Amino acid sequence: MLMAYTALAHFNREGLAVAGGEVFIKRLGITEVQMGWVYTSFLIVYTIAMLPGGWLIDRIGSAKSLTLLGLTMGSFVALTGTLGWVTLTPVSLWIGLLILRGMTGACSAPLHPGAAHVASDLMSERHRATANGMRTAGALIGIAFSYPIFGGLMDSLGWPWAFIVSGTTLIGFGLLWQWSVTSSLPVPEQAVSVESAKADSRFAWSLLRQGNLWLLTLSYAAYGYFQYLFFYWMDYYFNTVLHVPAVESRKVTFTIFLAMGAGMAIGGFCTDILCKLLGPIRGRRAIVMTGMGLGAVFALLGVNMTDHWSVATCLAISMGALGMCEGVFWTTATDIGGKARGFSGAFMNTGGNVGGFISPVLTPFMAQTMGWPGAIAVACAISGLGGLVWFFITLPPAAPLTKTTTAETPH
Repeated sequence: MLMAYTALAHFNREGLAVAGGEVFIKRLGITEVQMGWVYTSFLIVYTIAMLPGGWLIDRIGSAKSLTLLGLTMGSFVALTGTLGWVTLTPVSLWIGLLILRGMTGACSAPLHPGAAHVASDLMSERHRATANGMRTAGALIGIAFSYPIFGGLMDSLGWPWAFIVSGTTLIGFGLLWQWSVTSSLPVPEQAVSVESAKADSRFAWSLLRQGNLWLLTLSYAAYGYFQYLFFYWMDYYFNTVLHVPAVESRKVTFTIFLAMGAGMAIGGFCTDILCKLLGPIRGRRAIVMTGMGLGAVFALLGVNMTDHWSVATCLAISMGALGMCEGVFWTTATDIGGKARGFSGAFMNTGGNVGGFISPVLTPFMAQTMGWPGAIAVACAISGLGGLVWFFITLPPAAPLTKTTTAETPH
């Protein structure tokens, strides 16, 4: 259920990139840079809302937070489709997209910290990276399928109805999650006094004094810059820069994102094995440095080729290698956070999205002066440096987790 929820949320999130390259830029008069700002509006608000979202998860529990996400995020995605019926000019459409995507970003903030919270609640330490790798693989499955399925919805129903169908489906899954899953997940003990609630908040903010959390966040920011470039501009790169037909471009992008999802699942499993053999920090360091390094090398090889299938093969290897790192980041963040693991995961993800929201808008600017291969080469260098940060990360004993109770499951 958690993998499916993550997949559906990212399907809704990535749908705008599908529509952006094929409809908003090509047919409705929005420029590349304006579309970059629409992508970035989501990420800016998403990033601002991340720490409050982490605080909310630690207070009301991950189960309720994820239910709220489905209902609200799905509503704003569906409202995006109504813009096609009420706007008359590219400017008004652009402003509407900026506003609605910003609200969608705010509502989706609890997704990954909440999902990592669930993994730390339910899984033993030796299986936690595998669990995080699998549920983040769900995100890439959702992104991969958004290209053929969301693109197909646009072809058959038109882009407004594609957003409405997609958002409504997420609302329905949020209700299903509430009905079928919430009662069986741990819930946080309620604070017995105002003083204990303040103590919990002070503990969360005290995490900001941990150098390991800052280094982890810095590395994840580099990871986010590299990853989000491909999230938002992959289909456009194949379709417009390499002149691959739209249907073929969707297939190529679908394949590359599936490769990244497979890398996430495999990377989580391999992390748990290496941690048993080498110890927790050495095992995690080996996965991240290898994944981010190989991701940079193969992306650089790919953008210097001309045949689109050769490019696709190199980028699939690049994204698969990069995906191996995802479970390591989230497992380490929740280990550092202990009873405030929602907050620590949100803090790391804030850094990741700082890198992420810079990438979609900066990349087309750089591409205008140095070409798309040059802009992607910069991202490759950033990824390599992010992997090197792990030379300085250590893993202190994790703080104890919050005591939780499991709501009684009806029989």
